[in-house]
Amino acid sequence: MTPTIRSFRPADAEAATAALRDGRPYLVTTPEAVAWQVVAQPHLRMLVAETGGRIAGTARYGAYPDSDSPGHGFARLHVVPGARGRGTGSALLRAVEAELAADGVRHLHCWADDEPAAHAFAAARGYTRGRVGYFARRDLAAPLPAVPAVPPGTALCTAADFLDDPRPLYLVDVEGTQDEPGDVALADQAYDSWLAEIWQRPDFDRTLTSVVVADGGPVAFSAAQTDGRGRYWSSFTTTRAAYRGRGLARLAKADSLHRARAAGFTEAFTHNDGGNAPMLAVNAWLGYERCAAEWKYTRDLPGRPAPAGPA
Repeated sequence: MTPTIRSFRPADAEAATAALRDGRPYLVTTPEAVAWQVVAQPHLRMLVAETGGRIAGTARYGAYPDSDSPGHGFARLHVVPGARGRGTGSALLRAVEAELAADGVRHLHCWADDEPAAHAFAAARGYTRGRVGYFARRDLAAPLPAVPAVPPGTALCTAADFLDDPRPLYLVDVEGTQDEPGDVALADQAYDSWLAEIWQRPDFDRTLTSVVVADGGPVAFSAAQTDGRGRYWSSFTTTRAAYRGRGLARLAKADSLHRARAAGFTEAFTHNDGGNAPMLAVNAWLGYERCAAEWKYTRDLPGRPAPAGPA
């Protein structure tokens, strides 16, 4: 049956979330977050593939909004396991490529699950494999390492302590983002955009986001998202450059996991670029175990056809 490709609608949130989770137990998200992202992030678009009245696949895509070099875009496609091999992924990808090419995107960056069929799918469509990312799981019922001692001159708190003025956390975030491994150089995200896309996420858990404070302000944090089903996602952990090498990321991440377990969460998940050795080491110390991988694929899209000349 030929899939119907159409734009995501808010009424699709429950079914689209179920499709995103299907075959990927490490994905921590909620229907509210899926619907909210499409509304709150102007650069993010979403297509769904319907077969027999059911959502069989999704595509989230757009142009990088903060890229220093124009023409870069991203796409994440997922087809539910029971619907693969029937043209759903191909139809979604064609639609995404056509929209992004029309918008001026020339370099498309995608991620593919670490499965033979996904690698073959990307290669057959002209995509080149690049860096790897790892998902990891931590059973929060198992004993956790003790939270490291808080160094003199520093203190622990949470993002909930910054409700009146989250800008100090924004400054830590944008500095850390500049050092994230990746292939696209990004300019600093504007504060208003950060508030809308990060701080106001419906699944962002401020009480579980641990913050290290020193010299009068935040210098490190470990951000948490939760899904209301006992699952916790470590979305970003970072330290300001001047304070690195002191174990503050480890301190923040350990404190956040302890808070999560005390709050009744049973599973923790995270994702790291394969080249991020310091954070991979922190996660290993915390007891995370690798549970899946995904690979970056890129392709140059054809340019927009030139307008026809006068007859």
